[in-house]
Amino acid sequence: MSKATTHDSGLTHFDSTGQAHMVDVGAKADTQRVAVAAGTIRMKPETLALIVSGTAKKGDVLGIARIAAIMAAKRTSDLVPLCHPLALTRVTVDFEVDQGASSVHCRAQVETFGKTGVEMEALTSVQVGLLTIYDMCKAVDRGMVMTNVRVLEKHGGKSGDWTAHLDS
Repeated sequence: MSKATTHDSGLTHFDSTGQAHMVDVGAKADTQRVAVAAGTIRMKPETLALIVSGTAKKGDVLGIARIAAIMAAKRTSDLVPLCHPLALTRVTVDFEVDQGASSVHCRAQVETFGKTGVEMEALTSVQVGLLTIYDMCKAVDRGMVMTNVRVLEKHGGKSGDWTAHLDS
């Protein structure tokens, strides 16, 4: 069998014939890898008040969403077909209530020491954290909107550090 190479498109998850494959990271050096992702869920002010007061019918919304987000980071390779299973060394998830925008901002930082980055784990963490907020509050607000889920920064590996531009 021939070794898979990057397809002409530059996308690493396709071989020279355009077939999808898991990227071979075997020859890469183990390095400290860190990724930070963030996202927001907007809702009615009354819904946010339930979250802040802790009186939502299903309980501590942000506490449960934090646990769900951490669990999601650990299970990313089960959800995204071509992701490598990684031994994560740290996952932190923070929520910030924004009364003025009637929103909750989620920020996840994921770390490992290995051969591939943790951007997908950070993104999965944020999205599942926001989905959990939606799930716990949908009985009172089905119009919540999740937005601006993105990688803010990544560190480590051959490509080095990357930080999102503030205006993008």
